[in-house]
Amino acid sequence: MGVSEMKIIFAIVGSDDGTRVTDALNEHGFGVTRLATTGGFLKKGNATLMIGTEEEKVDEAIHLIQETCGKRQKITCNVPTPNVASISAGYMMMPMTVELGGATIFVTDVERFEKI
Repeated sequence: MGVSEMKIIFAIVGSDDGTRVTDALNEHGFGVTRLATTGGFLKKGNATLMIGTEEEKVDEAIHLIQETCGKRQKITCNVPTPNVASISAGYMMMPMTVELGGATIFVTDVERFEKI
């Protein structure tokens, strides 16, 4: 029987999704290290998850990440900025759809793995 090649998955998810994704991965036997990170266009808080696994389990891990924090839409109310509100005495809060969730995933080879 050959030695399975190890991979490391870096999954960058929204900080709101980080705990749910970590729990889902742990429930399926994946070890996860979670780091609080910041980045992206809006400099929002993220969770960067590091998942070390065998090559044949990479697709399962990615599927769990997708199932747990896939892109979704939410309807919210648009709240005007204070400057706009002060100019017009009456204003309406308009519902708008925003996109939440999603992940950026990198999979790389592990040159060496030791658990000591």
